Amino acid sequence: MPNLFHENEFVFNVLFEAVSEGVVVVDENQTIVATNKAAENMFGYTKEDLRNQHLNILIPSTYHSVHGGHFDKFYKKSSTRQMGQGRELYGARKDGKKFPVEVGLNPFQIGNKALVMSIIIDITVRKESEAKILELNTLLEEKIAERTSELNKTVANLKEEIDKRVKAQSKLRKALKKEKELNELKTKFLSLVSHEFKTPLSGVLNAAVLIGKYTQTDMQDKREKHILTIKNKVHYLNGILNDFLSVERLESGKVTYKFTNFKLSKVVNEVIYNANMMLKKGQRIIYPKNIDNLDIYHDEKILELIFSNLLHNAIKYSPEDTEIDFKIIPSSDSIVFEIKDQGIGIPLKDQKYIFNRYFRAENALTNQGTGIGLNIVKSHLENLGGSIKFVSINNQGTTFIVNLPLIKEE
Repeated sequence: MPNLFHENEFVFNVLFEAVSEGVVVVDENQTIVATNKAAENMFGYTKEDLRNQHLNILIPSTYHSVHGGHFDKFYKKSSTRQMGQGRELYGARKDGKKFPVEVGLNPFQIGNKALVMSIIIDITVRKESEAKILELNTLLEEKIAERTSELNKTVANLKEEIDKRVKAQSKLRKALKKEKELNELKTKFLSLVSHEFKTPLSGVLNAAVLIGKYTQTDMQDKREKHILTIKNKVHYLNGILNDFLSVERLESGKVTYKFTNFKLSKVVNEVIYNANMMLKKGQRIIYPKNIDNLDIYHDEKILELIFSNLLHNAIKYSPEDTEIDFKIIPSSDSIVFEIKDQGIGIPLKDQKYIFNRYFRAENALTNQGTGIGLNIVKSHLENLGGSIKFVSINNQGTTFIVNLPLIKEE
């Protein structure tokens, strides 16, 4: 088509040269029939170099086979559109270097000849900017990730420091609470000692003074009465001291248990004998008499201490003319002891504190006592793998249940 544009050469020259984008016109054979100055400068060719050349001269060789198929499809169903949507497009300069382009395709006709005009834009600068932006974004993301990591570490360190401070504060609060409880225990202990020792000592002193007044031989029965009072008061004081010593040994972990073989009836009879000496008017203890053949291997003194404490409490907190029921229920691996009284009982609100050291129920404050005994009993039983529990109804009585596991002789 050497003279295709001859008649309108002036119009085409003005049109092509006015467009800043590169313009390349091809026919159905992909033969270049016209170019503008912008396209020639873009690709490094002259107008003469390009005219009547195949379009492949402007396309990198690696894309030639693919491009032919795309052109044929476009030519058959041609319409104005963007070329290579979703793909990267490249042009090839005269020196062989390829560069990124954006191409718009515009089909048109002159006479009966169908032609395609390609509007080509060199997007090298845009791609470089996009690459720079992508690089900056990557660097920014890395920086953000780095800062986030540092922030997470800082937050983690801060959390760790806060946790340490919270633990330290909790430990301090516990220490202060323990110190407060200890001070309260000391105060309660001093008050208890003052009261519990003062009363029997006053009784001992009064009895001793009265004994001195009974000088006549026929007054022996009166002297013996006061001597018995002194003995009972001294026995009571000795019991308190033994309780305090037991507490100290339990606290320090110095308790050692001495296990021997003995008949359970021996301990029960001794405890019952001593308890009978303390009974109020009309009180009586019901206990099993047919346990002579029951041998056990345990700490005899501790067992005696447990029984004595529970029986003495039953006597002390029960009125006259009542029964105390002492049951023994042996099994293959343990023995259960039940001591049931008909006494004042333990108020419901006080029951959860009853094994606390120095605690005394509200309805027992007028009775002599240290509030140590049950705590000692529970501590010994726990050391020996046993347990103690109770059922109590206020003003109706209390039943203590002791479960003592049997120890096999080594």
